[in-house]
Amino acid sequence: MSETVLVAYATVYGSTQEVAEAVAGTLRECGLQVDCLPAGDVRLLDGYDAIVLGTAIYIGRLHKEARRFLLRHEKALRERPTAIFAMGPFHNEEKEWKAARGQVQSQLGKFPWLRPVSCEVFGGTFDPAKLRFPFSFLPPVRNLPASDIRDWDAIRRWAKGLADQLQPALAHTAT
Repeated sequence: MSETVLVAYATVYGSTQEVAEAVAGTLRECGLQVDCLPAGDVRLLDGYDAIVLGTAIYIGRLHKEARRFLLRHEKALRERPTAIFAMGPFHNEEKEWKAARGQVQSQLGKFPWLRPVSCEVFGGTFDPAKLRFPFSFLPPVRNLPASDIRDWDAIRRWAKGLADQLQPALAHTAT
């Protein structure tokens, strides 16, 4: 019987979904059965042996659907290996990476029961043309240049390492 992994994601503009799909694809290539769904659409975790939750960071917080997912599924997540990835900086500057990692750790600290087997921050994207209110009305924000610092090789390496890490854990929980 093959282990089944859920890759759930919380996104506004679609970047986190694209990364979630790349993570799911890599996990499949490693022999796992994977479903990839919006976090808000997931009602039950029955049938999943492990969970990967992807979220964007907005104004220092996890996306609201990611927070809701963690709250809604606390009991099930306590019983399954869970990994987290977050979309962070828009620019490849160390201070942005440090801030994003700190924000993720601070936000996950609000869920002290959560013990991710892996937690990673990836570079994100920024497109001022896609901004929604109120950011679309803030000149300092809407005048920033577009950027995309997602490192697809790093994303796939993380997912491959996660598959290597999950497979023994999943085999252990199945016995």
